[in-house]
Amino acid sequence: MAHVPQTFFDALAVRTWCGLALRALGRAREEIDAINVYPVADGDTGTNLYLTAESAAAAVEAVFDGHDAHGSGKPALADAARAMAHGALIGARGNSGTILAQLLRGMAQVLAADSETAHTDGEGLRLALRHAADSARQAVAHPVEGTVLTVASAAADAAGAAEGDCGTVARAAYDGARAALAATPGQLAVLERAGVVDAGGRGLVAVLGALVETFTGEAPRAVPVVSGTFPEAGPAEVSEAATAAPDECADAPGTGGPAFEVIYLLEAGDTAVARLRERLDGLGDSLVVVGGDGLWNVHVHVDDAGAAVEAGIEAGRPYRIRITHFGLGDVHTTGAERQPRERAQRAVVAVVPGEGLAGLYTEAGATTVLARPGEPPASGELVEAVRRAHAREVVLLPNDADLRHTAAAAAEQARAEGIRVALIPTRSAVQGIAALAVHEPERRFDEDVVQMTSAAGATRYAEVAVAERQSWTMAGICQAGDVLGLIDGDVAVIGSDVTVTAETVLDRMLSAGGELVTLVLGDEAPEAVADHLETRVRESYLAVDTVVYRGGRQGAVLLIGVE
Repeated sequence: MAHVPQTFFDALAVRTWCGLALRALGRAREEIDAINVYPVADGDTGTNLYLTAESAAAAVEAVFDGHDAHGSGKPALADAARAMAHGALIGARGNSGTILAQLLRGMAQVLAADSETAHTDGEGLRLALRHAADSARQAVAHPVEGTVLTVASAAADAAGAAEGDCGTVARAAYDGARAALAATPGQLAVLERAGVVDAGGRGLVAVLGALVETFTGEAPRAVPVVSGTFPEAGPAEVSEAATAAPDECADAPGTGGPAFEVIYLLEAGDTAVARLRERLDGLGDSLVVVGGDGLWNVHVHVDDAGAAVEAGIEAGRPYRIRITHFGLGDVHTTGAERQPRERAQRAVVAVVPGEGLAGLYTEAGATTVLARPGEPPASGELVEAVRRAHAREVVLLPNDADLRHTAAAAAEQARAEGIRVALIPTRSAVQGIAALAVHEPERRFDEDVVQMTSAAGATRYAEVAVAERQSWTMAGICQAGDVLGLIDGDVAVIGSDVTVTAETVLDRMLSAGGELVTLVLGDEAPEAVADHLETRVRESYLAVDTVVYRGGRQGAVLLIGVE
C-alpha cells in the first residue's frame, strides 16, 4: 500500500519505517529462515528478525497512542526513536535479532541526542547509520566478516559517501548493503558451500529497503539470496547442501558447537556487565550483549546453561530467561542433517504472567509464553510458541482480556500454516488453570475445547493490585498506593491493606457460591495473606477447598479464582 514519502527523519518517519520493515521481514521471513546456515542452521533467523521488529513497531505505536489519548499531538523524534530501540531490546530474539536491536539502539542514540529536535536530515541519518554499525560491532564478542556486521558496516560506509537528503542517503546505504550481502559467500566458506548469502545480512537489507521506501515511496529492487544470482529465490530454490557452522561471533567455521542458546534481559550496571561479558566469553561462544542505561539483552551459546544464568544473577537481575536446547544429533552439535521430530497430536499454548505459573503450566504439559508486567507478548511470539509446541492441534490460552486480538491474529497465522488452532478467550491465568485441569488430549478436539471453555467460563477471577496513579474507577477515585480489588476486570474494592482488601474481594466472590478457591501469590504478597484467606474459607464456607500457588513476578499482588 502506497504512503506519502517522508522528507525528514521525524517521529512519523520512525513509525513508517518500523511498519514497512515489519511488513518486509514478514514477506521475507520464510526465505530468510530457509537460507539460515550460519551461525546455526536452525532455520529461525527470519523469524527472530521479524519478532524483534514487531516489538520495536509495537513500542513506537504505543508512544503515538499515548500522545493521541492525551491530545498532545505527534511525539518528538527522540521519544519515537527511544521507543523503537527499547522495543527492539526487550523483544530481541536470537543472535540476529539481538544484533538488529543494537543497530536500532545505535541509530536512536544519534536521533535522540537532542530531545528538542523535531527532525533530522540526511547528515543526521548518515551519522545514525555509522554509529549503529560501530555499536553493533562493539556488542559482539568476536566479530566475523561475511555476516550482518559486514553488511551494516558497508551500509554505513556507502551512506557516509552520499550527499543529499534522507532519501538519497537511505538509497546509498541500501545499495552498499546489497552489494556487501552479495559478497558474503566469498567471505564465509559455509555460505559458499551452501550457495547462499548470509541470512542476517539479508534481513538487514530488507530493513534498509524499508528505510528507502519510507523516504522515497518506492520499494527497492529484489535482493539475491542464492550465491551468484540476482533474481530473488524462494525457499525451494535454496541449496540443500547447507551444513552447520559455529556462531556468527566465532573466530572461524567448524563442525561443533555448544548445546544451548541462552537469552535473557538483565537489569545491571555497566561495571557488572563488563565482568559478565568476560565470564560468558569463557563459557561459550556467539556472545552478544546489547543495551545500556541499566537494561541489557544477553545472548550466548553454551554447554552449561545454568552457569550462564548464574552469571547473570551475579551481575544483576535477569528475567525473561529463554533456554533452547539445540539437541542431540542437531546440526549445530554434529554438522549432520537434522531428523524431523514427529508432531504431537495436540498441545496447549498459554500466556502466563509469572515464572511460578510458567513452571506450573509447564508441569501440566503446556507450552508457555511469559508476559512480564507492562511487556505483553506480540502476535509473532505467540505464533512462535505454537510452532514450538509442534502439534497438529493447539489450544491457545491468552489468559488476559487485552490479548484477545493479539491471540486471534496469532491463531489465524498458525491456521494459515496448516495447524488447527482453537482460541479459548481466558481473561486470567486462574481461568487458564481451570481449563488446563480438564484438558484431555485423548478426547476429540472439539469436545476437549468445549470442556476447557466451559471450565474457564465457570471460573470467576479477581486480582489484588496496588494503584500506580490517581484515577477514577467503578468503585470511586483511587490514589497512588491504594490497594485495588478487581473482580472480573472491574475495580470493586479500594482499600489500604492487602489482606483486608483480599478478604473483602473473596467474600464477595463466594457470596454467589463456589467449590474451589485458587490463590496465586505474587512476590510482593504479604507472607500471612494465604494462611489468612485459607482460614477464612475453611471457617466461613463449608465444602469449599483452597489451593495456593506461587506466581513469582506477576504484576498483581494476588490472583484469585473461584470455581
